[in-house]
Amino acid sequence: MSNQTELVIANATVVNSFGRQEAHVLVHEGRITALVDAAEPVPTAQRTINASGKLVIPGGVDGHCHVAQVTGRFRTLDDYRTTSTAALWGGTTTIIDFGIPRDAQETPLAAVLHKKELATESRCDVALHGAVVTWDETVPWQLEQLAAEGVRSVKMYTTNRGTTMAGGDTILKVMREMVRLDGLTYIHAEHDPIISDCTEQHAQDGRIGIEHLHRTRPELAEEISVQETLAMAEHTGAPVYFVHQSTPRAVDLVSEARSRGLEAFSETCPHYVTLDDSVYASTFPEWFACCPPMRSAETVAALRERLASGSIHTMSSDHSCYDLSQKRERTDDVRAMPHGLPGVETRMPVTFTAMTSAGASVEEFVEAFSAGPARINAVPGKGRIAEGFDADLVIFDPSEERAVDGAALHMGTDFSPFDGKALTGWPAVVVSAGRVVLDAAGFHDPGATGRFIAREGFRQHQSILPAGAVTAAAL
Repeated sequence: MSNQTELVIANATVVNSFGRQEAHVLVHEGRITALVDAAEPVPTAQRTINASGKLVIPGGVDGHCHVAQVTGRFRTLDDYRTTSTAALWGGTTTIIDFGIPRDAQETPLAAVLHKKELATESRCDVALHGAVVTWDETVPWQLEQLAAEGVRSVKMYTTNRGTTMAGGDTILKVMREMVRLDGLTYIHAEHDPIISDCTEQHAQDGRIGIEHLHRTRPELAEEISVQETLAMAEHTGAPVYFVHQSTPRAVDLVSEARSRGLEAFSETCPHYVTLDDSVYASTFPEWFACCPPMRSAETVAALRERLASGSIHTMSSDHSCYDLSQKRERTDDVRAMPHGLPGVETRMPVTFTAMTSAGASVEEFVEAFSAGPARINAVPGKGRIAEGFDADLVIFDPSEERAVDGAALHMGTDFSPFDGKALTGWPAVVVSAGRVVLDAAGFHDPGATGRFIAREGFRQHQSILPAGAVTAAAL
């Protein structure tokens, strides 16, 4: 085998979360081997891609995907081949999926091992989160086994009574275990008693169809749940990560906790900073069935400001690949229809457009899209363009605008909630583990080459980060 550098991205404006430089990026055997000053001659390589006039950023890390997810009688229509292919089309080179027990008989450990087996078909790299619904005496041992597998986070829901909801006692006990195992507690925060009561009131009034979804899950329910969970995190000393936050007050609660020294993090999703609750009065309200629901235009604007300012730490898709036939089975009753939106492929342009339109820099976009998710989730080798890091790279022109065509996407479903929207920040070239998988000639299927990435301990990872890897906003 030749020792010649396999790939050079020449004349690149390399943008990391902490700054930018003009450089030639050298890639060999799946790793970045050097960044050479762009004033120097372009090194020889087996392949050279000229990135002059374009930006090169680290491949995206999507910390919140649901692949082949079974919830009740519904199963998302994707598999790892489909979702990982769509991720690469969208500039995401690492996804983190959830091993959520499908029913009361499946254990947390079995759920993760099942997903790990399915992930062998992935085209991009994959990491996993665990999930706990009910506490029993085997849970500490199962969490130890998960940590040994490199699964260092556990998700729990504070709602969805009777399916995925974990009670307060379970959440507190799992938090203690995650401290012991140097892990991260993930929380879907919506106050179940408030939601249950609100939903029942709407059902009694005959206002339970999809057009009323946003009224059945009020902002207060999310904010009270965040507040309660932060109290448990403070009590146990557990690092805590809140998925898909949809209100500025929920984000502010996390910011206030961080100011007191808590290790707490906010995630949001592209739809919460782009779409408002007027979508439920549109021609196709079922396109927007998700939990939490879309919020008021005022709330969306305030949330977008917090994303641009760095108060929100990560942007994840919460990808859930249902199709319209599933969505339309029970549009008359939000309690009976599947919730979740396809979004792994559109995360990059929606996020870039939303953030830069609100005044964020490209560096701040990179933090939310790639560097922050990699760092907070302790995913080694990801989120940075630097020597020794994985050769996951995206080349794009920040001024190129395209309209979303839901029918032309690759997520395995028949709609996109962003259909028709004009967005900037689309990938032109995507390099995954050193392989060019997307360029002007189209998509080049690398086959089932995606690796399972074992994650490091949360605090262990933060302590060994290289100098300059953390932005001031993330501290």
